[in-house]
Amino acid sequence: MTDEPQVPTTAEEFRALVLERYDGLSRRLQQIARYVLDQPNELALETLAVIAERSGVQPSAIVRFAKSFGFSGATQMQRLFRDGLLSGNAALGYGDRVRQFNDVVSRRKAGEEVLNEFVEGNVLALQNLAQTISDADMLRAIAMIAEAETVHVAGFRRSFPVAAYLAYSLQQTGKRVLFMDGVAGLAKQQASAMHPRDLLIAISYHPYAEETVQLVDIASQQGAAVLSLSDSLVSPIAKPASLVLQVRESEVRGFRSLATSMCLAQALVIRFAFETAPAKRG
Repeated sequence: MTDEPQVPTTAEEFRALVLERYDGLSRRLQQIARYVLDQPNELALETLAVIAERSGVQPSAIVRFAKSFGFSGATQMQRLFRDGLLSGNAALGYGDRVRQFNDVVSRRKAGEEVLNEFVEGNVLALQNLAQTISDADMLRAIAMIAEAETVHVAGFRRSFPVAAYLAYSLQQTGKRVLFMDGVAGLAKQQASAMHPRDLLIAISYHPYAEETVQLVDIASQQGAAVLSLSDSLVSPIAKPASLVLQVRESEVRGFRSLATSMCLAQALVIRFAFETAPAKRG
């Protein structure tokens, strides 16, 4: 008999294990866990020194993290992603392309080519979105929307426009939708209408809106399903969710875009309309 942890055999198995154990990790190991979940391509290809710098820890902490999951060291952990997750993945090198783009932007005079900069940055983010979210994830999200008696949509601060658009567009398909706008500070009261046959679509990115986090917690407590649009699989609105659609927005000169989130929202609504149209006609 041995108490040594069993070594994960696939990248997906390892990512699932990291998610499962995330809350029990130390703060420093959580930093590494987030990097593993959010930057799998870079983890596979970069050196230990580069990974340590980008995740904000010492190289020894990465080795300790790998060994806590049963690996002999960081190299074995990296090989798992290199051999499995990255096979044929066109999103490979997205982080490097963003860094190169930001380097070019930093050498330009501020405001000189601002339109082109936002277009270029959003193109990169949109290309990454197409490779990050699978068709299986889209189908699962559509099924959750279709099966819900009522769809509640919430997004505050920067995410508000995406939530408003999603709520409005889903209403146009004939779906029963409640937009949780939190007017007059009544977000919690609006959440009281959720029940186990409902779905909450929650949208929030770092730094996460406290109102959205609270609504996700309330939805979970009341047994409603949660579909989250967020920038990390371990964000406060992702952990309790039934499904997370991960979105990495473009950031140009410190200003973050919403183009990728809007694109995903549009795709969800149109896919839902197409998938459910035959049933409505019948």
